[in-house]
Amino acid sequence: MEREFNFQTVSEYNDFNNHETGHPLVSVIDFSQAAKRTGSKMHFELYCIFLKDVKCGDLKYGRQHYDYQEGTLVFISPGQVVDVENKVDEYQPMGHGLVFHPDLLLGTSLGKSISDYNFFSYYTNEALHLSAKERKLVLDLFAKLHSELHQTIDKHSKKVIASGIELLLSYCERFYDRQFITRDTVNKGMLEKFEGLLNGYFNSEKPYTIGLPSVAYCADELHLSANYFGDLIKKETGKSAQEFIQAKIIEVAKNKIFDSSKTVNEIAYDLGFKYPQHFIRLFKKRVGSTPAEYRTLN
Repeated sequence: MEREFNFQTVSEYNDFNNHETGHPLVSVIDFSQAAKRTGSKMHFELYCIFLKDVKCGDLKYGRQHYDYQEGTLVFISPGQVVDVENKVDEYQPMGHGLVFHPDLLLGTSLGKSISDYNFFSYYTNEALHLSAKERKLVLDLFAKLHSELHQTIDKHSKKVIASGIELLLSYCERFYDRQFITRDTVNKGMLEKFEGLLNGYFNSEKPYTIGLPSVAYCADELHLSANYFGDLIKKETGKSAQEFIQAKIIEVAKNKIFDSSKTVNEIAYDLGFKYPQHFIRLFKKRVGSTPAEYRTLN
């Protein structure tokens, strides 16, 4: 029977990887010190940043799969579950990681901004692939945190550690921006798929059965996490995914308004609006006139 682990504290994860606990809320892990193990399902109540250096099977993260490559950063937030499928019989974990408990962030500037780092809720196949230079920088930041954790804890420790983690996350934001750019061809293909998805949606019965298309629905249909999808669309178009969907709604609505056999209310229901006044409000906000006024003017 497959083993399952539930890591609620840093010390539990340290024990699992043969590490001493120097600080109860944060640890830098050298996975080469861990014993050999087989794949297993792991539940985390911690923030984790893993730099994996060895193939250990196909990682299942939600419904998505990801085959680890050297120099890849994976981010995990509290409450997430990581599983390994197509497991090798036994492997020696390698690489490094940073784990920290949410309580470490209380009263720090990072505690206020941690939710802004969307990549903690990306799917694993949306992981961050590092260049050799970027990998070295990440390892240097891990080393600085490791050094601080071996200092005597004083009133400055929490602020210094949280600032070090915040610096690491800021670099990761920069690296992700670079990754969005270097994958420009792939991203443009995804934008075309998004456009096609919306066209197909409004040419189907889905507005009647589902209602208006949500960002989460579109991301799921395109096999992306909602946050990664939103960040990708924002980088490519300068608009949020929600704004992109609303622009498509208005485009479709304008064409429908020229069919004078339908009332504004009927058009609203055709588009998936539950209440026609919501459609009228959105249309006026985006176009500058109500649907009825637009029909008259045109």
